Amino acid sequence: MNRPCPSSAEPARVGPNAVIQLGEALSARGEDGLAREVYAAAGHSDWIAAPPGEMVSEIEVARLHDALADLAPRGIVDEIMADAGARTGDYIVANRIPAPARMLLRLLPAPLAARLLVEAIAKHSWTFAGSGVFSFSPGRPLVVEIAANPLAGPPCAERGCVWHAAVFTRLFWSLVSDRAHARETACCAAGDPECRFEIDWSAAPVGTPVAAE
Repeated sequence: MNRPCPSSAEPARVGPNAVIQLGEALSARGEDGLAREVYAAAGHSDWIAAPPGEMVSEIEVARLHDALADLAPRGIVDEIMADAGARTGDYIVANRIPAPARMLLRLLPAPLAARLLVEAIAKHSWTFAGSGVFSFSPGRPLVVEIAANPLAGPPCAERGCVWHAAVFTRLFWSLVSDRAHARETACCAAGDPECRFEIDWSAAPVGTPVAAE
């Protein structure tokens, strides 16, 4: 899948974990050969040995994710992207949310904890939504939307936002309820104007989501 070349304007940027954790997920599966193919196809073989440590162009990240979708079967792509999303969520919980805030969220009733968490996510949504527009509606399920999501893939692509869903699942599972799960119900890749995720915690616990090793 070919992404458009950046315009003269500086493209929006997203956090480097969209690259770093994909590499970690590929490595954990022993897919070093596939990783080399994917990063080369995206024009960033250098990211394997030296992952970016700063914000990255959303266009370059999208090309990397698209390269994986082009080079691997759908089932494997979904598994790798889910693991990469879970790893990203783990990183955020461990490194971007202060320990007192983590403790407070885990002690609060789930609806209140979910509201506080999504408000915090909204303040930093540019790190994973880039030029997309993030919004949310409290409730159960809690609804999150990313309009014109730059990481969703081209219109009519079959690939959904497995990475985003896994990030949201991991965050809410870790900080709100071990019943939490994010499900995508609309996707820019399928031609919808926004990617919509329903985050619920009413189902019976099914165990730990995809775990980073």
